[in-house]
Amino acid sequence: MKRYLNYSLIAVAILSVWGCKEEFLELSDPNAVAANNYFKSESDVDVAVNGIYLAIRSGNALGEGATLYTDERSDDMGRNDNQSNAGEPFQFNDFSLLPGNTYLKRHWQALYTIIDRANFVINNIDKVQYKDEARKQTSLAEARYLRALAYFHLVRKWGDVPVVTEPIDRLTDLKARTYREKQAIVYALILEDLKAAAGSSLPDHQPASQKGRVSKVAANALLGEVYLTMGTNKAGTLAPAECFQQARNHLMAAYNARKFGRLNEIAYADVFDVNKKATNPEIIFQIVYKQGDPDLSSAVARNNQAKGETINSRFPSSGAGTRVNVDLVKEYETSDLRKDLSVKFANNAQVQDWFITKYRDASDAAGTSGYGGNDVIISRYADVLLMLAEANLHLNDQAAAIGFLDQVRERAGLPGYDASLNNAAYASAFPTLEMAILHERRVELAFEQKRWYDLIRFFDADELVAYFKTKKQGDYGVAKLANIGTKDRYYPIPFDEYKLDPEKMYQNPGY
Repeated sequence: MKRYLNYSLIAVAILSVWGCKEEFLELSDPNAVAANNYFKSESDVDVAVNGIYLAIRSGNALGEGATLYTDERSDDMGRNDNQSNAGEPFQFNDFSLLPGNTYLKRHWQALYTIIDRANFVINNIDKVQYKDEARKQTSLAEARYLRALAYFHLVRKWGDVPVVTEPIDRLTDLKARTYREKQAIVYALILEDLKAAAGSSLPDHQPASQKGRVSKVAANALLGEVYLTMGTNKAGTLAPAECFQQARNHLMAAYNARKFGRLNEIAYADVFDVNKKATNPEIIFQIVYKQGDPDLSSAVARNNQAKGETINSRFPSSGAGTRVNVDLVKEYETSDLRKDLSVKFANNAQVQDWFITKYRDASDAAGTSGYGGNDVIISRYADVLLMLAEANLHLNDQAAAIGFLDQVRERAGLPGYDASLNNAAYASAFPTLEMAILHERRVELAFEQKRWYDLIRFFDADELVAYFKTKKQGDYGVAKLANIGTKDRYYPIPFDEYKLDPEKMYQNPGY
């Protein structure tokens, strides 16, 4: 919470106007202009909104590298090295996470930085006289969506968290806000922000020149996910049935605004093609990286590539890359077209393990330095389809659920759900439609920062532990499956935050 002491001086870490596609300006001095005097023109608001986008781009927040806080927490991937950086990254997958973990603290702070910057826009935009009211409302909608996105990540990882909606620039104000709000309060704010964005003047889809900006479809898709989470986790004040109905309504609003017919019109590989990322109609919202730029490029292709391999990048890897758990590799069905794009076994004697190949950029522009152009996809239509399957299942419309599920399987070159049940191995592994949907989400959305959130949506704390206990240690990696307990449903409150007020910033159970 100490971050709020300097809130009024955050003004903005500046990202250039996105109408110039992926071109960025250098960061400005955040202390150069006092917050109260900052907003004088529409362009000042544009710069401030771009500062929020810059904040989500951080690897400590939601950008590449944030898989540590999601996918490496799950059963999909991890790391063999339990010594680097004092072993702190290893704690996430090992279920040995400590409140003093500095990576945990950085993630908490990075998410609240997004909120800080969004609050700055939301609370000061009325100071500017707009010639075009729609432009003002669009900027406000972007800020509210991004604030909701940050709070959604916070509430799912930590449960009760502080809710801050206004700038805090005095110590007395800071102390007054240093307490955890119940999840229902957090979700109420998230819904309020996203409904405002969904009902705003935002376009349904952003044009290629504005990729990386929020759209109305993105707001509806996120609303659908929020309602699904509230319904399955029994969070908020609405009955689960009402949550699932609202989820279906908003997801259908997103689905009906698509610019294609069936999902199989878009090749799976095209979704991750750096040359098609600005025009691919499946991508709803993405964090943009600039190919070839030493500072603004993506490193995901080179960082995931194992020694002796060249499939991802021209960068000559000297290490093992990020480990893919065999547990995930075994879950791909034999004829699943997604497997060969997503993972590969590295035969190098130093490696002898599976690594991620879903993100590739071996272009001339990326070069031997591996300055790639891969984006972080926050939302895409396959995700929407599978959430629609989930929502319809909860609403007892199994036929509709199967129809949406089958669209995803069709593109992957797999038989539909009913036909697949004739396969003894499939029927045994996924004995219910619910487990079939969870399976499909795993292999379709692997390494897209979805898996951990899916697990804690489909299972309560006890079920989550039981699910992990069914896995084989040899398929999971070096991290110890035996460590998992019900406390691991939530992260610990970072120690520096807890010690500010141990009563009001109470620690999560088990830590």
